[in-house]
Amino acid sequence: MKTFGGPAVFLDKDNINTDEIIPAKYLTEISKTALKTHLLEDLILATKRFDHHSQKMQSGQVIITRANFGCGSSREHAVWAFEVNNINVIIAENFARIFRQNMFNCGLLAIELEKVQIDELLNMVGNITISIDLPKCELSAASDSTSQGSLTFQFDLNAFDKKLVSEGVWFSYADSNY
Repeated sequence: MKTFGGPAVFLDKDNINTDEIIPAKYLTEISKTALKTHLLEDLILATKRFDHHSQKMQSGQVIITRANFGCGSSREHAVWAFEVNNINVIIAENFARIFRQNMFNCGLLAIELEKVQIDELLNMVGNITISIDLPKCELSAASDSTSQGSLTFQFDLNAFDKKLVSEGVWFSYADSNY
């Protein structure tokens, strides 16, 4: 079974749309690899541009963000840009419907938590590592800070979406079930 988790990157903003995830000018690219360096290049957080080339972003495998993530135009390119950057989990209050399904179809995990739980995660200090126990639908967050404890949350995932991410991608699921 595929494993999920890793170092976390915080994007403390509601309504991050697909144009901020991957600008429309890159939608003509025909390979996922061509999207890699452009992930989140137009994102602005708290009135300043997000450093999408930072070391933290380059090593991140989990995004923790706010509500309505992936809104805007429906495009697989937005999910592909995360995939090619080795980001395998996005945790948010909720997702735009099509973006969320594209995540599962590409074998990435979209986890929805309550606002209060997102606040707790975003208030953690230090370098945060997320671990996912998919069979138990359990998320654990640990900090490298000695003053910070760890957090554990349960999340809901329907059987179909769990099977999709366990198989890795939609095509693998379809091959084994149809």
